[in-house]
Amino acid sequence: MLKTIVFEQLKVAMREKDVVAKGVLTLVKSALDLAEKEKGNELTQEEEIAIVNREIKQTNQALEGAESAGREDLIEKEQTKLEILKRFLPKQLTEEEIIAELTAAGIVKGMNMGEAMKIAKPLLAGKADGALMSKVVKSLI
Repeated sequence: MLKTIVFEQLKVAMREKDVVAKGVLTLVKSALDLAEKEKGNELTQEEEIAIVNREIKQTNQALEGAESAGREDLIEKEQTKLEILKRFLPKQLTEEEIIAELTAAGIVKGMNMGEAMKIAKPLLAGKADGALMSKVVKSLI
């Protein structure tokens, strides 16, 4: 269960006085707790991964903002946050592995983008970045 792993790492970060890790882990734990409370029972692994992916997406947006503003201090902080968050995701697939999985699932040239993404999203949830998945689907259709 991801929530337990996050809590254990949070305790370690607090002991080591790692402010950035503590902040990130607290944020993830809060998001997991809130989602679990709203659902009324334990989250599935897919739901936990979706929450981590949401946090990664928000951190990427903050990183882009920091880069466009030229804020080196924020860039370093956001990159550290990304590294911490990515530890909670399963191993990410390469572009070639994504192509192989999507072609095996039946995504072919001439297919509608919406239909292709309906196949791709559940198949690759948590295993691939959404932007990369979208790029590969576009190249296949």
